[in-house]
Amino acid sequence: MSLMSGAVAKIGSFFGGLQFKKFLSVLLVGLILLTTNVNGSPELSAKSANKKVEKMLDRDDSNRPKTTGQWQEQAREVKGDLGERAKRIGEQSADAVKDFGAMYPDVAKRSAKELEKNIGD
Repeated sequence: MSLMSGAVAKIGSFFGGLQFKKFLSVLLVGLILLTTNVNGSPELSAKSANKKVEKMLDRDDSNRPKTTGQWQEQAREVKGDLGERAKRIGEQSADAVKDFGAMYPDVAKRSAKELEKNIGD
């Protein structure tokens, strides 16, 4: 009798685990479908993202290098000349602070509006 009840218990636990596996697989497939880009082709979304980044870089009118290649070119230009290198670092740091200072008021305004809206809700 105990052999029979042990077999039934093992079969029951097997089917219970099988149900859990089915549920888990359905859950994972649903999660993948919900988080997948529906845009059609991934190349299009990557290209549009690259174009957006290029537009953002073109809007920036500072003289600072924007790409790794530009940074490396500038480093080659001043290689061995510590005075010129320090001068450029100072100028670029000042440009970066100026750019950040120009961006800060807009971010602060938008953040304050969102905060007021969320507090009002």
